[in-house]
Amino acid sequence: MKKGRTIILGLLAVFVLPFGISLAEDPPGQQAEEPQTWRNAPRHSSGVAPDPGANADIAIVQVMAAHTYGWRGYFAVHPWVIYKRAGETSFTRYDVVGWGGGTVVRKNYALPDGLWFGSEPQVLADHRGAGVDALIDQIEAAIKTYPYPTEYRSYPGPNSNTFVAHIGREVPGLDLDMPANAIGKDYREITNPVGLSSSGQGIQANLFGLLGFTVGLQEGIELNLLGLNIGIDFNRPALRLPSVGRLGMDDVASAGDASASVPRPAEEAGEATAVGPSS
Repeated sequence: MKKGRTIILGLLAVFVLPFGISLAEDPPGQQAEEPQTWRNAPRHSSGVAPDPGANADIAIVQVMAAHTYGWRGYFAVHPWVIYKRAGETSFTRYDVVGWGGGTVVRKNYALPDGLWFGSEPQVLADHRGAGVDALIDQIEAAIKTYPYPTEYRSYPGPNSNTFVAHIGREVPGLDLDMPANAIGKDYREITNPVGLSSSGQGIQANLFGLLGFTVGLQEGIELNLLGLNIGIDFNRPALRLPSVGRLGMDDVASAGDASASVPRPAEEAGEATAVGPSS
């Protein structure tokens, strides 16, 4: 009896403490003097992406993720992919946005590295130079084969994380390691419970993103319970935790000179300001 209670308390600590860490890092109500809503939340460039004009001759692919809007930001992230071919001077962005109905796969919905309703994006994958044009071909092919182009459920999926995870499976050359708090990345229908992990380099067994496990070079070992993930990354040592995502070594080394990143003005957010967040 005592042993069982210890195990239960240990599991509760593993899943609840990361939420406390996330809450402590971003206390509610301490960010802005003006109450923030999705209508006035910042959407300007974060400066995370390299300046495409200054890098016109270089092909670039980046996968980014930022905390979702509102209270869900303490639990989950919203990811997207941007890319430009050699010779191009602007990025193309793709992500899944459930707001508004119709097709949920959106092209250039927001600025390439724009704040996601106030949350700064982090880079999950960064590839530049030789061979990246071929990666872009594969990414575009993967986008066309996304199996849920008109479906969206924030929990447990399919959602924006399901979409980017699909790209990762189809394009293993991305070396994509989605964080533990990318809820929806493990979504699999009951007719297809076993397959490649979101990196395309591991294996995964899961039911609807609610119960399963993942083992892979990028992911390490990760368990999924009710959409919450916990595990260990051995490739670049770190704990994989719900809410926090990752605690340990950074997963992505810098792929270029940070001075090439040039923020764009906030007013360039234009088309996205009239549409509310879905994740």
